[in-house]
Order: sequence, then structure tokens, then C-alpha cells
Amino acid sequence: MHRIFLIVVVIFTLVLTGCNNNTSSAVSLDDAANIRESVLSVDSSVVSFPAMQLRMENIKKALAQPVPVLLLDHADSNQSKAQQIALSDERFREYLFDPATKAPYRNEIFNIFNARPQDVPRGYDEKSVYRVELYNYPLNLTTITLVDIVSKKIISVNNYPHTQPDLNPSLTSLAMLIAVNSPDVIKALGFKPEEKDAIMAATKTSLNRTKCERSMHLCVAPTFIKGDKALWAIVDLTDQRVVGVRWTNVGTNGPAQRISERKLLFEKIMECNCKQVKAIDKNGWKMNYVITSSDGLRISEVSFEDKLIINNAKLVDWHVSYSGTDGFGYSDAVGCPEFSQAAVVAASEPRVSELIQDGKTTGFVLEQMFQSEQWPMPCNYNYVQRYEFYNDGKFRIAAASFGRGCGNNGTYRPVTRISFAGNQNNFSEWNSNAWQGWDTEQWRLQNSQTTYTPEGYQYKINDDSGNGFFMEPGNGQFKDGGRGDNAYVYVTKLHPDIDEGENDLATIGPCCNTDYKQGPEKFIDPKPENIKHSQLVIWYVAQLKNDDTKGKEYCWVESYLENGVYKTHTYPCFSGPMFVPVNK
Repeated sequence: MHRIFLIVVVIFTLVLTGCNNNTSSAVSLDDAANIRESVLSVDSSVVSFPAMQLRMENIKKALAQPVPVLLLDHADSNQSKAQQIALSDERFREYLFDPATKAPYRNEIFNIFNARPQDVPRGYDEKSVYRVELYNYPLNLTTITLVDIVSKKIISVNNYPHTQPDLNPSLTSLAMLIAVNSPDVIKALGFKPEEKDAIMAATKTSLNRTKCERSMHLCVAPTFIKGDKALWAIVDLTDQRVVGVRWTNVGTNGPAQRISERKLLFEKIMECNCKQVKAIDKNGWKMNYVITSSDGLRISEVSFEDKLIINNAKLVDWHVSYSGTDGFGYSDAVGCPEFSQAAVVAASEPRVSELIQDGKTTGFVLEQMFQSEQWPMPCNYNYVQRYEFYNDGKFRIAAASFGRGCGNNGTYRPVTRISFAGNQNNFSEWNSNAWQGWDTEQWRLQNSQTTYTPEGYQYKINDDSGNGFFMEPGNGQFKDGGRGDNAYVYVTKLHPDIDEGENDLATIGPCCNTDYKQGPEKFIDPKPENIKHSQLVIWYVAQLKNDDTKGKEYCWVESYLENGVYKTHTYPCFSGPMFVPVNK
């Protein structure tokens, strides 16, 4: 099984008021058997720039070292300690050389962060635990380790095949340098842009018929707005060149509306909601929640009437595709506003509110907004996570895009992960007139041929005594504007001793796959495991097509003038399943 792991982010000291084990993954080298990358390839338009020349010199020096790793730029003392501890471990160094020729692979440490409280194993001081992220370019492999810089101990080393870390500021600057000096970009725009004009420069992308396809190379898309269009410069950071440019239509909009209080909010969000785990005890429900670095708002230890139901649930990725043929778009992460590589960050604190239906209070809602700084301008995003908890024991895990994004032909695919409590669970699917159990890990697509019970249930998860939940996917019935989820559902076996997403994940899937390869399939064996009487994880990936057609807007936002000022009208596309107790 592909084993994939852990978490992250740096904590800084700030005084505010008002706030209420060791495992190693085997990696197949089959995909890399014929890869012989030229580590010194570079776009000719920037080869003479001092920043590029310095980078090439640093790569050459790193490859000549006994431990051929390009180290993190501008690391502070604690980051340097963590880096050296990680590099001293043979498991962390496992994939530094070609096993056949002994030639060095190009490896680079992208990020080093102080771990978040919820990700630090018991028995360790969170202030001394750091996460180190290493990327192997030819193998397209991320290795992540947790280290204790005080005891100088390696806590864990884990590998993510076909996965890429988030970019650090130096790599983001490199992508912008390549993009703004590209002749293709200059020709398409009709002028030479400045680096400050580029948006979404650190967000990973894809492009068919290039090495960026299905994210086999590390590719990002600095994007430039011109009128009612957006120009994407697809930058391959493995080959260090622009591999293509593409236009999308973003529609007309009002002027940029910068959020003046945004920075003020960030400090409180970080201190009170990213560094601290909060608790809810309401209407029979108990749970903890925290904003993660890149997996959205995470709930954990969720119980109803003192019965544990969910280990944890979170929003791992947003995959946004703008073309069914060229295959380009973004792999977005949502998370904390600072010391995080999330593309779209928390713009407010989590909100708890009453759930009102037909004038009656039926439960409560835990909701979190993630928003780009200049939303609702083009190429800015607004996502919402919504957890609904009902007084009768039902719950719903939902997500929505409020647009506008970088085009009017986008498909949004939020990747939600739900780890259920209990080690004797079974999973079943409704098959016309009976429940049919799943024996092994697998996936299924909700489509026009899907059958449901009279109540609208498609799946059931329950233990040997029959207790559990029916699962009702979105079909436009939840009165939130959703039009149906067309969702992929994956069921995998939970391995408590091996992290397959329990902690914060890197972006696990390419932006633009139109099939089941959205990321969760990585946790299904080539020979799927037996899942009967097991601890189970359900992954839910809705597919939401945006629309800017007048009267049919969806996953969209418009600005309009009212009394001489601009206001916004949103058309959210909510998705997500409802879980109804079997023994209601």
C-alpha cells in the first residue's frame, strides 16, 4: 500500500487577549526507471539572471555533496537544527541516489515548520517538534519527517509517492521570475508584466501534453488578469521553464476591494484557532475543532450522547479544473492565514450558530470561511466548510465554493475525509432493493444510474450490532442551493499505526483529473485490503460545475452597484453527504 503521512506549520510568540511512530514507506521506482532529468535545464529567457545563476550554482554544489540535498534558504537556528537532524537519518535519505547508477537525484528541502498542537504525538513538547519536507524531483516524491530538536530524535519518517510539498517563498519568487520574463507571456499579454502582477503563483497546477500532466512534474501557474480574461503561465519548476500559456474567461467585475481589517484578524485567528484546539459541548454533541495548516477546519473526538462517532473529519484539498482537454487548473489547500502554504486562508474565526429549519431550532452549525484577499475579483476564491449537527443525532459534512475563481468553465472537486470511530465497522451500498456489503477497499461514482432507498440513502456504515449511519449524498434536496454532488466515494481501511491522512496532508491529488484519480485512491492497495469488521475512512469528492449564465449562476459571484457602491451577490454550490442514524 502507498503509505503517506503527517503535518505542519510554524508558531510564533504573540500576546493577545480575547481568546475564549517511527515508520518508513516503500516507494516503487518503476515510474522513475526511465527518468533521466537534466537538473540544469532552465528557460533561456532567465538563464542570465543573477537569481537563476545563483540557484543553478547551489544545485550543482548540492549534487556534489555526500548528502546531495539543496537546503532551505534563510533557515533560522531551530529550522537548521531540524534540517540537520532529519538529514542524519538514513530513512530520510533513502531516496537520494539512483539505485542502479548511484548518481544523485535532485532533492530539495522545501519547508520546515513548528508542528501544530493537534499533530504532536503524546509525550512530546509541541514547541520542540518540527516538520521537515523534502522533495525528490525525478521520483516526484515527498518525504516528511517529524523531529524533536531538543532530544535530537526522529519521531517519524514518511513518504508520499506522486505528491508535492507546498512552495516556499524562494520557489514562489522563482516561478514569478520565470513567468514575467517568458516571451510567450509577454507576447500573449502585449506587455511585460511585473512580478507583483502575478497571483496564485504558489498554487500547483497541471497541463496536458506536458510533463505537468497529472502532476508528474512540479508545476505552478502564476496568473495575470487582463480585462475580462486571465492568462495562466504554466511554469514547470522541475525543468525551470514556462511550458504553456492558457486564457480563461473571468467575466466583468467591480474594482478590487481589499479587506482592510484582514491583517488584524489574522493575528487573532492564528493565536486562538490555529494554535489552540477549541471544544464544543452542545445539544448532546461534544467535539474538538481547530484550523489546520492545509486541511481546513478539522473536527475530532466527535460524540453524541457520549457515544464516540467520528475520530476526525476535514477538508483535504480543493481541485479546480478549467479545461476538459488541456487539463489545467489549481490544486488548492485551505488553512491557517499565516505560516502556512494554503492557497486560500481562513478569513474569519470559526462560527457556531443555531440551525433553524421551518422556524424551529433543529441543531447547530460549525462553519468556517476561507477567502482570497481580493475576492470577489477574478482569480480569487471563497470557500466555506460547514458542519451541521442535529438534535436527533444526524450530521452533515458540507463544503461550498462562492466563486469567482479564474474562469467561467471550472469544475470544483472538494476532497473531504471522514475517519469513523469503532474497529468493527462494515460498509454497504444500496443495490436496487437490498444492501450489498463491500468486502474490500474500493470507490464508486454517483451518477444517473445510481439507485437509492426510498429515503434517498446510497450507503450505510454500521458495526456488528447494527448501530451506525445511513449516508445520503447530495441530490439537490438539502435546500442550500446545491444541485447534486456527482460524487466519488472511496472507502479505505484505517491503520492507526500508519498515518494515511489522520494528520495534515500535502495536496494529495492533481487539479485536473476528470476520473477517479483525485488522491484518495493512493490509499487503496493495488490489491485492496479487506474492510469487513474494520476501522474505516470515507473520502467524499463532489464534482461541481460553475456557471455564469444569467439566471443559472452557480459557484459564482457578481458585483453590482447599489446606492453608488459595489456589493456582491453570491451563488454558492454546496455539496456534502448527510449521515442519518440507523437506529434513529
